[in-house]
Amino acid sequence: MPSITHAPTSRYALILAGGSGQRFWPISRDALPKQLLKLFGDKTLLEMTVERLDGLVPKENILVLTNKTQEAGVRALLPDLPKENIIAEPEKRDTAPAIALAVGWVVARDPAATMMVLPADHLIQNKAEFQRTLSTAMDAAESGNALVTIGVKPTWPCPSFGYIERGRRATLLNVDCGGLYEVVRFREKPNPDLAEHFISQGTFTWNAGMFIWTIPAIFSEMSRHCPALADFISELRGSKDFMATVNKQFGKLPKLSIDYALMERSSRVLNVEATFDWDDVGNWTSVGRYLQKDGGGNQHNCALSQISAANNLVFSQTGQHVALLGVQDLIVVSTKDALLITSRAHAENIKKLVDQLPKELK
Repeated sequence: MPSITHAPTSRYALILAGGSGQRFWPISRDALPKQLLKLFGDKTLLEMTVERLDGLVPKENILVLTNKTQEAGVRALLPDLPKENIIAEPEKRDTAPAIALAVGWVVARDPAATMMVLPADHLIQNKAEFQRTLSTAMDAAESGNALVTIGVKPTWPCPSFGYIERGRRATLLNVDCGGLYEVVRFREKPNPDLAEHFISQGTFTWNAGMFIWTIPAIFSEMSRHCPALADFISELRGSKDFMATVNKQFGKLPKLSIDYALMERSSRVLNVEATFDWDDVGNWTSVGRYLQKDGGGNQHNCALSQISAANNLVFSQTGQHVALLGVQDLIVVSTKDALLITSRAHAENIKKLVDQLPKELK
């Protein structure tokens, strides 16, 4: 294991727990997005994300950022977190302003701290390897004065992910650099042919949306590339009423992703390849991989009977017995107030359907 250069108490984690509840309709709703659902057992993805940090970051150093619609649900799931560690954004402004808010929150506590940014809605089951990878990333951030990303080794040419192109191996003092690389550039979501080309090069990773940096490093880069965010952080640091300042200034910040605002422009970005399992669980098809499967390839979480039915996905919250006859490649999801039937090929378009639903079902 690489040496630890900072005390654990000077390490913080931001969990981004906003987002919409569209891709997993009808189970997900505006107030109940993917990270608040129990899709993989008796715990939500948000609860699992917090639990993965146990032993890596003190609980009092975990900040969860959500929105007004989902705040009550987040607080109900995380009663052991300090109440002031759960913050609802006044409005949606994309990831760069959200992260700036969190940087301001950390700066007020420890201006020399190390901070990681983690999505709340990814499925990661190997906690030990997750912590090993993140420890390496934090050591790299502390030793290299660089912004650090986590990269996932691609298993197929997915056109729905952003990609990171890696260059030479990084060299840092007191850090095991076996899985650490200099970043050449970030690449937007490619078309299938370009994704295939990326995979063939062997120098690309999926962008997992996980970032690690020291507070001095991120503040310096924001000052250079997005001074409005740096000014916001400075105002938060000196504020006598943190939330009053957030409510007053947050809506004035530019709507930018952290990739565009900072990561693609920063002078030095490093990439640590993940040694843990990772699934961003993008749609119902992804969930199906973790359900029981019958001889016809039908994936299901409930009692199922079928004749001449193959490759269907059935997910039920109602406890009803489901019967399939002569159908294939369908997704069937039932709740107490709604039923979804679609083909697997249209799984990515469910969010478009949600826009046409009655307000009470959104």
